[in-house]
Amino acid sequence: MAGTMRLLMVCVATAALGGCAALPGPACLPPSQPMLSAELAFGRNIGDRPGVSDAQFKRFAAEEITPRFPDGFTVVDGVGQWRDPERHSIVHEKAKLVTLVFAEDSAKRVALSEIAEAYKRRFRQQGVLVAVRPSCVSF
Repeated sequence: MAGTMRLLMVCVATAALGGCAALPGPACLPPSQPMLSAELAFGRNIGDRPGVSDAQFKRFAAEEITPRFPDGFTVVDGVGQWRDPERHSIVHEKAKLVTLVFAEDSAKRVALSEIAEAYKRRFRQQGVLVAVRPSCVSF
């Protein structure tokens, strides 16, 4: 009986989480349209030192972001803070924040992950923040 209950709970949880990926978009007022807005936060330290220059980030954006999102994006300079899970210490560093807007498309979601992985490999980063949310957008 306990095994059956556990299986039922797993099935219910799986169904509930699966629904999260397909939440309906917001009710937008014209001329806005429902789209997705993604923010990526790229730390610029390499180890404990500043390392990713503006020129290096510009080259990364041209090679990795632009081909995947040719319609455009916005880059803003920022300063971030996060806890290093390996050393259990707070790290402060400069960051590049990238905002992208796009229609729901599974290939675009994959592209976000590819961009984050490319940055981590190229600049020896532990992580890149990727946040995606429904938005009402007009141009």
